[in-house]
Amino acid sequence: MTHHHATPRFRRRTGALLTAGLLLAAAGCGSAATTTGSDGAGASDTNGRGGTLVIGATGKLPNPDTVIGGAGFEGKRLVSFQLYEGLTRYDLSRTDAPPEITGALAESWKVAADARTWTFTLRKGVTFQDGTPFDADSVVFNLDRYLDKHNPQYTDALGAAAQEYAGDIAKYRKVDADHVELVTTAPNGHFPEDLAHVLIASPTAVRKYGTADFGQHPVGTGPFAFSSQTAGQEIDLVAYKGYWRGAPKLDRLVIKSLPDVAARTAALRSGGVNWIEYPNPDDIDSLKADGVQLVTNSYDHLWYWILDTSKAPWNDPRVRQAANFAIDRKAIAGKLLHGTADPAFQTAPRATFAFDPAGDVYSYDPAKARQLLAEAGKASGFSTTVTVPTGGSGNLLPVPISEAIQHDLAAVGIKVQIRTTDWSTLISAEAKGQVALGSDAIAQSTTLFQSEALLPLFIGSKSPFWTGHYTNARVDTLLASASASTDQAERRADYRQALDLVTKDAPWLFVVNDRNPRALSPKVRGLVQPQSWFLDLTTVWIRK
Repeated sequence: MTHHHATPRFRRRTGALLTAGLLLAAAGCGSAATTTGSDGAGASDTNGRGGTLVIGATGKLPNPDTVIGGAGFEGKRLVSFQLYEGLTRYDLSRTDAPPEITGALAESWKVAADARTWTFTLRKGVTFQDGTPFDADSVVFNLDRYLDKHNPQYTDALGAAAQEYAGDIAKYRKVDADHVELVTTAPNGHFPEDLAHVLIASPTAVRKYGTADFGQHPVGTGPFAFSSQTAGQEIDLVAYKGYWRGAPKLDRLVIKSLPDVAARTAALRSGGVNWIEYPNPDDIDSLKADGVQLVTNSYDHLWYWILDTSKAPWNDPRVRQAANFAIDRKAIAGKLLHGTADPAFQTAPRATFAFDPAGDVYSYDPAKARQLLAEAGKASGFSTTVTVPTGGSGNLLPVPISEAIQHDLAAVGIKVQIRTTDWSTLISAEAKGQVALGSDAIAQSTTLFQSEALLPLFIGSKSPFWTGHYTNARVDTLLASASASTDQAERRADYRQALDLVTKDAPWLFVVNDRNPRALSPKVRGLVQPQSWFLDLTTVWIRK
């Protein structure tokens, strides 16, 4: 039986805008200059096992029903990807390059000459955490739940969330017990990456509890099984001994929501947690003095301002370029953020395949900034406004960073009024194509390539997000060509060329790339910190 589901490619993405908006600062990671090596905490200490890892997260925890989530990449990193898997997964075992996609519940796949028909060979011998065997029927069951509005387990919430990554699936069918065929609406070269986010739940558990209650009893094939939760605040997981890649070294994994950074730090120091996401950069020296491990690595992250390119004077590329030359990124990264970020001199984050080693453009050059402003008829400067979130996952220290930019821009005659709002208000407005508080710019952070399917939302001319009204037909063409290509080298070359054009057009103020810092008790061993928003926690254990 073939199941049909067709939604035009761009329109289907709009159904998950709020989710995509959360990905703008999705993970709540921050980073620092690596203090224990970019390969993580005690990564060479691989012989032990056991213990309970307790992580203090920066935001609320997700709904643990597969794709619903709701806590951005941090929730997916710490909860969803621990409970579930897709047909594919990120290989998070390397520290020296961005992660590639590899097999998970599918061990291999091939695409037909039409670049739309994909056949996946499923992994044998995999069982869900409740003992249910995984097979082709499991895949079809989950896709029905996400995409078939007439399915008894379908809900609007599931359907909207699934559109993010499964919305390109036009039809799907079981070939036999070990193979499924998925057909996309159009050629989609990043489809294997998309499927890492299309999480597969136990059909037995979904039928038993129903979609309404499955989130209270989640069951997947991931390395950790559900034990208990306080919704949004704490979740307790246990190692799944039958995990197909081998049981995790930990006995238990506990995730706690601790959005206040001072509370996270206090919990780490008191022993209430033994790992925190994004420590306050100002606390790093004292934490290190206490014996805490600080681990970092570059990853796909950009903290930036989006400028309204439809309004004078930001409609003049010379003015936008001038503002970029006015920013002292090294001071922001080194002094304000204490090495927890790297200066961003171009669009592509340095830990992505689109980064151009020869593409750094915007060095700190106030004289060049003044020259460009004079050429644009703004030698005497001008006034502008920016809306800045007071916090939020992945946003680092948004107000202090913006105040540093405000100071630098004032030195070349650009007077900035900072207007602050909460993160959810800013993102909700952006998803409607608006700017909270009606400013000329907004400050935020984003991932560009960890979720390749979302890139047109950030720099595409027809994005339903507020993107500063930026438009470049050549960028659109390159994005479309890259997205459709199943040739990885061609796709990456097109992306690099597109982002080089964005760098030159300067619709954004490029500021810093976060380095994903986390602070760990000295008892936490075996972490490998990849160049990713995500983590493989199967290698971690707690020293007695």
